[in-house]
Order: sequence, then structure tokens, then C-alpha cells
Amino acid sequence: MSEIPTTAAADQSSNSQSQRTARGFVVALHGAVRAVRLYPIENSAVQKSIAELVNAVERVESADGQCHLRRIGDYLFVNELRLRLTLDNYAAVAYVLGLLREAGIGGVEVTAPSTPRAWVTLLAFLQSPPLEYPEDERLGQLAARVEQSGVTCFVFYPPVDESDQPVTELDAKERSRQTYVRSLDVTRDVMTSARLGRSAGLKRVKRAVQGIVDAIMTDAASLIGLTTLREFDEYTFVHSVNVSILSVALGRRLGLTKLQLLDLGLAALLHDMGKSRVPLDILNKRGSLDDGERAILQTHTWQGVLSMFAMPTGAAHPWRAMTAAYEHHMRVDLSGYPTPLRSRRLTLFSKIISVADGFDAATTTRVYQAAPWSPADVLRGMRDNPRLGLDPVVVKAFINLTGIYPVGTLVVLDSLALAMVVAANPEPTALSRPLVRMITDAQGNRLHDLQVYDLTSCDAAGQFAHTIIRTEDPQRYGINIGDYFA
Repeated sequence: MSEIPTTAAADQSSNSQSQRTARGFVVALHGAVRAVRLYPIENSAVQKSIAELVNAVERVESADGQCHLRRIGDYLFVNELRLRLTLDNYAAVAYVLGLLREAGIGGVEVTAPSTPRAWVTLLAFLQSPPLEYPEDERLGQLAARVEQSGVTCFVFYPPVDESDQPVTELDAKERSRQTYVRSLDVTRDVMTSARLGRSAGLKRVKRAVQGIVDAIMTDAASLIGLTTLREFDEYTFVHSVNVSILSVALGRRLGLTKLQLLDLGLAALLHDMGKSRVPLDILNKRGSLDDGERAILQTHTWQGVLSMFAMPTGAAHPWRAMTAAYEHHMRVDLSGYPTPLRSRRLTLFSKIISVADGFDAATTTRVYQAAPWSPADVLRGMRDNPRLGLDPVVVKAFINLTGIYPVGTLVVLDSLALAMVVAANPEPTALSRPLVRMITDAQGNRLHDLQVYDLTSCDAAGQFAHTIIRTEDPQRYGINIGDYFA
């Protein structure tokens, strides 16, 4: 006879199934929104994504008897279940949060069997919310538009005050995930607003940066690990968040105060804001840009300054962020762009952001860069190639922060086992001996118990138990780096 599971085990299994069902609904909603945005309604991709969404709603209703999506602060709830952030859903959660927030929606409930037509109607209205109305009036306007279209299976609810958000004990990884998604959501909102000619205030941006600084000061490893998560279609937003995280961590290593870190994080998060004024066909072009297109792309440095001037900021403009946006591609020898009218010295913020920007860009897959460099190779180039125009002192500090093998590097040990670098060694003299998570054994068999090892550990004879002999390309082994940090 099979053993009867304990109540705790049964509850855990039930919760896992509920999370999968809820995650499937949000991911399907995200996919359907993007399909409706990109293709005509009759396109097969739209029809397929809408069918998947309808099926996902039915699965939620079958499990819980209802389907109610709610936004409380920076959390998404499906019925009464708060959605946990994972590698599979972090981009979808951030996108859906932003969509609901922009439309002034706190929750939407499916009160009758939903049809593909009903969902197409709702998603079309969500992508063109009544922005001409104040934020607190948008919900009523959108609900009226949906009802006038003959769709009656949805009920909308106003936002819940963030101070009413339930307080729970979150571990370090969960807090870091929440900080990351909140920052991604804010960055998307600011840059999308700028592209549409609207002005997004700095208040939410500063709150997101505050979360990044707090996370770096309490648990830097968890947040830095999340910079290995790269959503290809969301490159501009993800890149800005990654650069902010890396810049704040580097600034802390250089001894900046907390107030300085807040200014640095803000500057880094907004460093590419000018790209919101660059045509999408240039930003998303596959292959090399011609001279004219490259010249247009390079305007994003001073376009970023103009965008920040247009932001409602209250008493003062973010001058340091403006300077960094203008300077971050200049290079220390001023051989980059834009060409300065007179001799100048780059600010420390610009030097820090240039290093973080170059590192994240070179290690990320993009439309024109299908095969990114390994983190270790990028660091080596930054250290040894003066033509990159990076400040050597800042680069050295960055290497001290990340170690010779940065987070996300796949390494081969002397036993021929594969391991993933998950954190730099806290011992400053052990730059070449990071903390790693073992992925395979010496025979290449995948391990299920992914233990973390400190490569400074020694065996009984006093010799290092493990040593890195080389780095490897994760794609060669079918390894997704983000799986080990989400």
C-alpha cells in the first residue's frame, strides 16, 4: 500500500499546484496582451494566445470556483493566492502590474464564462487606457467603454492602498525578486511614458531606487544574481535595472554614502532614457546599423537630458542623472560620443555607469548580438583593452566586487564537474575562488541537490578541494543561467 501523505505535505503539494495554475493564467494573459499589440485580431498567433488565455481562466475557475486578478501594491494575487516570482513569470508579472496600474485597475474579476471576443475587447482597451483622464477616473471610463462594447463578463475594482498591503515574512531572495520586478515595472512606465510624450514623475523612480539601495546594503548577492535574468524582448528596461543594481553595488564598494548611492542608482536607472526618443525600428534592428542610423542612436545621450528636463520633479531637476546620461558613452579620453565642445573630466557617476553599462550590454543576448560574451571574458577585456575608454581604477573596483569570475559564469573544475558562480568570495584576497553551485558531477551527470561550495575550502591534506580550470558557454550544455538565480 502507498503511504498516506502528511497534512503538511498535502498542503505543500496543493499550494504548488495552485501556484502553477495562477502562474499559467498570468503568463497567458501577458502573452495574449503582447499578441494583440503586435498582430491583427485575425492573425493565428492572436487566436492561439487568446484560446490559451480562455483555457487558463477555466483552469483557475475549476480550481477555486472563481477567477479574480488583483493588484495590491507591487504584488499580484490570483483569487487569494499571492503569486510567487520565478524565472518563468517575473517579466509577465511586471508587465501585467504596469498594465493594470496605468489603467487605474486594482482588480478584475471574471463573473461569467468568458469568450475570446470578450478578452480581445478587454485587452484592446487595456492597451489604450483613457490617459486623458486623471488616474482616479480612468477605471470608470475604461469600465464604461468595455460595457458599451457589449462585454459584461468582467467586473473591475479600484486599486487598494499600498499601506493596506498584507505584511509577510519574506526571505532575502523573495525581497530581492520583489525589488527587481518593482524596478522593472517603474522603468517600463517611465520610458513608455516618455516615448508617448507624457511626463512621468520621479517619485516612483526614487522609491524603486531606494529598494535597490536597501537590498544592496543588506543582501547584495541575491540582487546581483538577478541581473543574470535577461528578457530578450524587454532588453531596454531590464538593462536599465541591471545597470542600476551593478552601479549601486560598485558605488558601495568605492565607499559612497547612502545618499550618494541613491543619486547614483537614480542616474543609472535613467541613463538610457533618451532611447525612448529613438525610433523602435533602429533600436530593434537586426544586424549592423548604417552610419545614419548609428548617428540617430547616438543622440540618445543628449535626448535623455531633454527627457529628464520634461519630467515633473518638484523643487530640483536630477542634475547628476542628466550629466551621467550625457556622458556615459564619452570615454575617459573623450573619444566616444557625444563630442564635447571643450575639455572636461567625466564625473565619478558617469565612470561607474559606463563600466556597469558595458558589462551588462556585452553579456546579454540582443537583436544584433546573438552570442554574448562570457562574464569572465568581458571583465578581461575591460581590464586589458584601454580602447574601451573605461576608468582603470573603477574597472579594478568592479573586478574586486564581482571577482575574476562574475556571477553567472559557468566554470569547469579540476574534477571536470560543471559549476555556476553564484557570488564573489567574501574574502577580498580570493578573487579567483568564488562561491559556486555544483551543476554536474565529474561524469557530467546533472545533480539535483545543488549545493553551494566555497572554493577556498581545503581537503584534509590542506590543498584546495576544487579549483577552476576554465570557463564554458552555458548554451553548449543547454544550461539557462537564470534557472540558478530566480
